Amino acid sequence: MPELQRLRPEHAPALLTFERENRAFFAASVPDRGDDYFTHFAAQLAERLAEQAAGACHFHVLVTQGGEVLGRFNLVDVADGEAELGFRLAENATGRGLATATVRQLFTLCTTPYALTRLRAAATVTNTASRSVLTRTGFVPTGEEPVLGGERGVGYVRDLATGPSGGV
Repeated sequence: MPELQRLRPEHAPALLTFERENRAFFAASVPDRGDDYFTHFAAQLAERLAEQAAGACHFHVLVTQGGEVLGRFNLVDVADGEAELGFRLAENATGRGLATATVRQLFTLCTTPYALTRLRAAATVTNTASRSVLTRTGFVPTGEEPVLGGERGVGYVRDLATGPSGGV
């Protein structure tokens, strides 16, 4: 079973491979990161790790025993007990329940070491896979319709203190 790990500098080569190999797959459902992301990957990663060290974000990777990155699960804009959840899973890892299981696992990290009580998320209307994961893990639509990479989206929220049925 893959392991959820907090992002570290040594993940860089596998993370870059993950992003490159899945770029077209991701671009079909989420805004593309653009060429600049790949050209300046090392600097971008250093910035993310600095944000993480400051407590502004918590970045995670889902990693196989062999070190392959299968997914990213990020908590960004951490403030006042809340954060925004973003995630992406490699094409070859989809359809097995890994995203749903990992988001549920992330809830424990959110409430214990990170002291978060509420998560926000958003997905494009056409990204049915991510929207399904959010719904299965107890996120509820907020009625907000954010624009994500020029596409209409759906906003979600998940109260971690009570969860969808009284608990995490």
